[in-house]
Amino acid sequence: MDALGAHLLLELKECDAELLNDLDCVREVLMRAANESGATVVGDTFYKFQPIGVTGIVAIAESHIGIHTWPEYSYAAADIFTCGESLRPYRAAEMIIQGLRCGEPSITEIKRGIVVPRTVAVGLR
Repeated sequence: MDALGAHLLLELKECDAELLNDLDCVREVLMRAANESGATVVGDTFYKFQPIGVTGIVAIAESHIGIHTWPEYSYAAADIFTCGESLRPYRAAEMIIQGLRCGEPSITEIKRGIVVPRTVAVGLR
C-alpha cells in the first residue's frame, strides 16, 4: 500500500525547560530541522505565551512542521507532516530532539492518505 505522506508525532519529555520557553531558540530549531531535512520552507509563524510556553509552525511545500511547548513540564509536542520523496522526516525529528536537548523522545509514524492502486478507464462512466 502506498501513502501520500508520512506524519511523525513527537512526544518530547525531559527537554531543557529554558530552551522550550525561548521563542527564538524554538524557531531556530524548527527552521534548522526543516532546512537540513531537505524541506522547502514557504513561511513560518511563532507565538510566545505569557507567562511561559511557545507554539509555532513552519509551513513547507511538503506540508508542515509544528510544535507546542510546556516548559513547566519540560515537555513539547511536535509533528512533522510530509509528502513527496525528497524530504527526510526522521532527520527533521532528530534535529528537533537534539536542538531541545530532549532526554526522553518518542516518535510515532502515521501513514496519511493511503492510496489503493486502481485502474482508471478514461472516457468511461
